[in-house]
Amino acid sequence: MSVKPEAASALFAGPFALATLSAPGGTAFPALVTPDAQVLDLRPALGDSGRSMRALLDDWESAAPRLAALAGDGALARRPLAEFRVHAPVEPRQVFQSGANYRQHVIDLHVAHRAPGDERPEEERRAEAAEIMDRRAAEDLPYVFIGLPSAITGPYDDVVLPYWADKPDWELELAVVIGRPAHRVSVEEALGHVAGYTIANDLTDRATVFRRDMPQIGTDWLRSKNAPGFTPLGPWIVPAGSVADPGDLRLTLKLNGETMQDESTKDMIFNVARMVSYASRTARLLPGDLVLTGSPAGNGMHWGRLLRDGDVMDAAITGLGAQRTRCVTEVTE
Repeated sequence: MSVKPEAASALFAGPFALATLSAPGGTAFPALVTPDAQVLDLRPALGDSGRSMRALLDDWESAAPRLAALAGDGALARRPLAEFRVHAPVEPRQVFQSGANYRQHVIDLHVAHRAPGDERPEEERRAEAAEIMDRRAAEDLPYVFIGLPSAITGPYDDVVLPYWADKPDWELELAVVIGRPAHRVSVEEALGHVAGYTIANDLTDRATVFRRDMPQIGTDWLRSKNAPGFTPLGPWIVPAGSVADPGDLRLTLKLNGETMQDESTKDMIFNVARMVSYASRTARLLPGDLVLTGSPAGNGMHWGRLLRDGDVMDAAITGLGAQRTRCVTEVTE
């Protein structure tokens, strides 16, 4: 059983957003959604480009102006959003994740994970963390790794906590949706390859992040971040043109109604353009791909309170809407 979103007078910023929806018993389809919660099926309007959200994004340059025209056409028949199930807005080919990209978050982690025998005062260790981040920013070295598309689930779907996950945690993130192929693009060019933005909650099992059997290898992102459903995504893709400044958005995550994360993207060490440019230095980013930009302070490890059965997470980002997911513990025989 999924937790449904609350009604809102305006679902997102701008004149329209994109969603992947399905009617009861029907197949999923790409849709244009208006702020007053009305839906236009894009399959008849866009032909081959309307087969799926990824097909639409593959044709983003020509589709974008057509979408704007459709949104303004009051003669087209629309249906209420309440009649449909909301899925993750896109099935990406690739998911680029990033860590240690919010200044206050990294400082908190650095202080929390004190090395054995390190008796220095907290202020000294905080100053050390700040110096490390300043150096990373100057050297232009974001921390980017690969996630699995199979971990993605819908914005209102239940999140299954695997039986082996001892310390499941939340990580609210601004997710960038690529609209034009990007390979070795400059920072100045990077935003021109972005179709829009959505919300991601990049769940992490803290107990399996580090390989204790082989500490020299370091982190194990496969096990800690990529269980099925560990990346609730959506509900919408809000076009980049409707987001005035991705570097000035508020991220808020509530656990059972209590605010845990509340931070601005201003605290990011590497902004969206730098993240996209950096990822493109090595990889070829494709339409529909996601670039997750890291999570701010306020994770469960900070509060000493990890996820458990029955928890409800409400996640919101300025202008991008909100998602609500409930945690259920995996049942094993």
